[in-house]
Amino acid sequence: ARSSRRLGAGRKPCALLRAFLRAERMDRIELLRPADWHLHVRQGEAMRAVVPASAAVFAQALVMPNLKPPVTTTAAALAYREEILAAARAAGGRAASFVPWMTLYLTEATAPQEIDRAVDSGAVLAAKLYPAGATTNSDAGVRRIERIYPVLERMQQRGLVLCVHGEVVDPEVDIFDREAVFVEGVLAPLVARFPGLKVVLEHVTTAEGVAFVREAPETVAATLTAHHLRYERNAMLAGGIRPHFYCLPILKRERHRRALVEAATSGSPKFFLGTDSAPHPRGAKESACGCAGCYTAPLALPLYAEVFEAAGALDRLEGFASRFGACFYGVPESTERIALVRRPWTVPAAVPLGEGEEVVPLRAGETMGWVVE
Repeated sequence: ARSSRRLGAGRKPCALLRAFLRAERMDRIELLRPADWHLHVRQGEAMRAVVPASAAVFAQALVMPNLKPPVTTTAAALAYREEILAAARAAGGRAASFVPWMTLYLTEATAPQEIDRAVDSGAVLAAKLYPAGATTNSDAGVRRIERIYPVLERMQQRGLVLCVHGEVVDPEVDIFDREAVFVEGVLAPLVARFPGLKVVLEHVTTAEGVAFVREAPETVAATLTAHHLRYERNAMLAGGIRPHFYCLPILKRERHRRALVEAATSGSPKFFLGTDSAPHPRGAKESACGCAGCYTAPLALPLYAEVFEAAGALDRLEGFASRFGACFYGVPESTERIALVRRPWTVPAAVPLGEGEEVVPLRAGETMGWVVE
């Protein structure tokens, strides 16, 4: 009787046992090896330095094309892919089976025939719309979207996904409003004009963006980053400027962060994982005009686990991280399983980036509660 009172009066022993076992299982989560549907790995020595961190965790990833020069052709995308594959294989272990999927960088000179070559390659899943000047290495992007209508029409016909950096670059628009203005003024008309085009609003950051994706046709989805889910703008600005939290789209107010968390943990297949992990050398971040981008690859999955746990939705992490994106892009999900274990570890203060450079990860030097086993 005393034991029953300690466990909880009036509860059946079998129900208590199930609750106990569920609590125990939450110290270890097994899920299908996840996929990262928005990843930057740069090029050269930097690429070879950062690929292993993503490849050791994620089974596959959609690699962004904003290099110098940008990846505007299928031939360039396939060559870049071989370099990434070589870096992953050299890392060994789980990383050796990593699958990079490629994207084309859309410009106003992109020809519809390039879309055909991309689809026929079998390795290019998407083309990326960067409004010119919106983010890192986006100067060659699109200034007038109507100039790429023939390309979008061909993408609609061939089933190539359009990935969108959803911000306007009008200097009259406040930086915290750029996504909402883009969604209303650019994205909504584009989706209406091309109803068969599959579109991903990448790194959605606002309640307005979430609402649009929810209400849009099934051809529209969105990725969510761990840093936008976990932090709002005070993390970057309150008590001093923290440059390693600076990213584009910029961190928003708490109400927007809550809308993102609700979307990510809702179980809707329209929302899935895309880290937007973006390594920059320390000096390029800690400067008078620092680069935008958060390097999260070494801690991305544990950071997502923190968010889902706080929302009481760890049981929905697998769909978000491992299933929904693969389904949207029309590729197989991984059959391998991976485990997250509740065990403290310290994020490195810095990670070598090659050529004497280093990159500072988000939450450098801090303790994480989940670790990938």
